[in-house]
Amino acid sequence: MNDDLDQFLKRKAAPDRAARTAKLAVGPYVKGGRPLIGGPTLDVGPSKAPASPSRHTPHAPGQPHVAIPTGQNDNSNVAGHPETAGSRTASGPKTDETVIDKRLMATALKKSYRKGAVAVPVLTGVDLTIQPGQFTAIVGQSGSGKSTLLHLLGTLDAPDAGEIHFEGRRIDNLPSAQRDQLRNRRFGMIFQFYHLLPEMSTLENVLMPLMITHGMFSYLRGRRVYREKAAELLETVGLGHRLKHKPRELSGGEMQRAAIARSLIAQPDVLLADEPTGNLDHATGKEIMQILRTLNQQQNLTIVMVTHDLALANQSDRIVRLVDGHIEG
Repeated sequence: MNDDLDQFLKRKAAPDRAARTAKLAVGPYVKGGRPLIGGPTLDVGPSKAPASPSRHTPHAPGQPHVAIPTGQNDNSNVAGHPETAGSRTASGPKTDETVIDKRLMATALKKSYRKGAVAVPVLTGVDLTIQPGQFTAIVGQSGSGKSTLLHLLGTLDAPDAGEIHFEGRRIDNLPSAQRDQLRNRRFGMIFQFYHLLPEMSTLENVLMPLMITHGMFSYLRGRRVYREKAAELLETVGLGHRLKHKPRELSGGEMQRAAIARSLIAQPDVLLADEPTGNLDHATGKEIMQILRTLNQQQNLTIVMVTHDLALANQSDRIVRLVDGHIEG
């Protein structure tokens, strides 16, 4: 591949360049000054190597092909993974206790931001439970706290009060390095703005989380498997013909598809999507929603999506309405 990632890494391995690349790769800064670092640990376990091969299912002509990777995200288990919360190894049939442990839960969350000397409350006491395999849409007016809630669930920001638990363990108070690992290995994230690295190809952008997770030399040792998995994911979202294209050569919908593939490369347990269709036209937004819905149904992927579009929200399993910083009803 022309200017592929391993060659890029070999040319750009100087410390100042590596630091700049890592900073770019983790995305924008969110309110409160915390950067979007790429990574996931709580009990994150060992890094999950991309599964291969995948089990493909028929798809309608002209529509993106969603593949079902064998192993962790197979639809043969209730919670989306064959391992228990306390262990990252297979443990047989699911139990009720395992399903409960895999919930993502927020309890009494409060969050304010300062505007000069004034504290502006955004969340005023939010209780929310996300069941494994559930597609949840969070809706509300602008300023109601939708994105703030999603950022807290993804440990991109810290609550002023309250707790967040995942798989029965508190995650909002983890050390920074463990929060980074949690996001890199267990949570996938999609944003309204795609945050692709302009100097890298589509394939290289999808591979970036693995480079951050494994480090340069470890990544280079496994690059063949990683590149095969990234190419498979891009085929899944309808970009198999765009592997070598730079972001400037892609449409908005194609960039968002690339961002979805990037969010899935580490085979996350939970996908957090902040207005994933907000920067797209209506028709393209419907295509992105179809990809997300198919991933949820075929792979039993847990998805939490913030959206202002009620038509899209109605396609989810559950709608949560935020009003004045709290959940209505």
